[in-house]
Amino acid sequence: MIDFKEKANLIWAVADLLRGDYKQADYGKVILPMTVLRRLDSVLEPTKQKVLDFLPKVAKMSEAAIDVTLNKVAGFNFHNRSRFNFKKLTEEPNHIAANLRNFINGFSASAREIIEYFSFDDHITRIDDPRTNLLFLVVKRFEEIDLNNMTSIEMGYVFEELIRRFAELSNETAGEHFTPREVIRLMVNLLFLNDREILTKKGIVKTLYDPTSGTGGMLSIAEEYLQELNPEARLEVFGQEINPESYAICKSDMLIKGQNPANIKFGNTFTVDGLEYEKFDYMLSNPPFGVEWRKAEKIIKGEYDKKGFAGRFGAGLPRINDGSFLFLQHMISKMKPANGGSRIGIVFNGSPLFTGGAGSGESEIRKWIIENDMLEAIVAMPDQLFYNTGISTYIWIVTNRKSAQRKGKIQLINATGQKDAEEGSPNRFWLKMKSLGNKRKEIGDGKNSKPDQISYITQIYGDFQEGPFCKIFPNEYFAYWRVTVERPLRDEKGTIETDKNGRSKADSSLRDYENIPFLREQKGKLVKQTIEEYFEREVKPHVPDAWIDESKTKVGYEINFTKYFYEFKPLRSLEEIRRNILALEKETEGMIRKVIEE
Repeated sequence: MIDFKEKANLIWAVADLLRGDYKQADYGKVILPMTVLRRLDSVLEPTKQKVLDFLPKVAKMSEAAIDVTLNKVAGFNFHNRSRFNFKKLTEEPNHIAANLRNFINGFSASAREIIEYFSFDDHITRIDDPRTNLLFLVVKRFEEIDLNNMTSIEMGYVFEELIRRFAELSNETAGEHFTPREVIRLMVNLLFLNDREILTKKGIVKTLYDPTSGTGGMLSIAEEYLQELNPEARLEVFGQEINPESYAICKSDMLIKGQNPANIKFGNTFTVDGLEYEKFDYMLSNPPFGVEWRKAEKIIKGEYDKKGFAGRFGAGLPRINDGSFLFLQHMISKMKPANGGSRIGIVFNGSPLFTGGAGSGESEIRKWIIENDMLEAIVAMPDQLFYNTGISTYIWIVTNRKSAQRKGKIQLINATGQKDAEEGSPNRFWLKMKSLGNKRKEIGDGKNSKPDQISYITQIYGDFQEGPFCKIFPNEYFAYWRVTVERPLRDEKGTIETDKNGRSKADSSLRDYENIPFLREQKGKLVKQTIEEYFEREVKPHVPDAWIDESKTKVGYEINFTKYFYEFKPLRSLEEIRRNILALEKETEGMIRKVIEE
């Protein structure tokens, strides 16, 4: 694999030329579109002359026909018919701006549109200064960087490394634009593992969608995985991205790989669904953690009120400051019917597991997903794994076609590495790395970093057997009744007050609430229980005059991940503490006794 950091460093060094003319935070406005242009130029270089030689033959064709014909000659879904490339641009330094614009305009329509999203023409004007020759110097430096001998995955690393660095300069959250590659590889493994028999069929064609596609990392790695598994298979990828620079980079990558760039849409997924009527076999996403959806509130609530389950958000709306469940509902709405079915992998922080009590938007969404048997597995990941946050994260696997053994069950995998987490332990699940933003840990893939922890976690998922890091529960295990416990109102003499029907009035100051699980553990087994059984066993003995207001009972769902993997560690005995203190005292040659005596 090519050292992508070395390539990124070469490109990053070009940014020094902009010092004084641009703020550091704005370097990316020049460097990113120039990197895309150089990448496209490098890829087209072997067939560039063939395209130029063929131009006279298409002179009388329509513009659409010219694009199709010259694309075939170029060998890609795009071409460039300008006489310029980066080498020739540097041969005419006195006309660099005009020639660079000619070069850009020489691209076929799909490629030109990509550059337009960078608003790069404004910056050509800005740095075309004959006194400094800055535009020429930038083009010259890029001409010296070869970006042809790189795979799309490697080029994706380069773009993401550049975005991360530019974002750090501007104090932005770089990690909003991309996901660590090892996390994507794990997600792809989990998504495809049980479908290997399907995916190895000759000529199989499947679709994959990412509603927050960023620079296209998830799409690229999923495509790479399937190609390794079955070279005769084809994965058609789709996506939508709100950030114009990331969208342009993603779309350029699709062009180079032979994917249909029209499958990548620009805009806010919540407000304008660019792929409204499409359904997909697989879906992957790492939506921004805790993203507020206030700007899209009117459209989202309107769709919820008018369409219900005929729209995307029928199960409910989460609180305004966290749109995580909106992304998941959006993806579920794009599932194929259950007979063919779809599989979803999505990264969340801890909030969607438990935020919101019974009857809240979040709880109702969890209830809908679980009661429809769509939640297959959740993998708890190490903290400090992402670039823009140190918090713990969770991979949810959601599907409407569970295998027979998984029906009615949810698998929880604790891959945090908190147990037996000594250096070199196979149960650590993560490796230390040089800090990149908030990212201080990575998951070993067995190739670039060892051990192969991705395969280990994947095996735990695939084995579907309980163990130290795996728990399997029936769906109902996560359900509970939220009941209101009332006690009678008494007057000053202690007499119970009643209403006109002779029923006891409730004293609101004594009102209490209980969360009653659908299932309880009995002799090592999970058994169903009723509200009445629980009430008689746990409440009545303590408050005999209490009753439940059944009109206020609600059903809630939550997943208390930490509790399920908690292991009680007994406190040290006094004798053990005494021995430790004496041993410490001996090591310090009586210093403790001396301090106490003084």
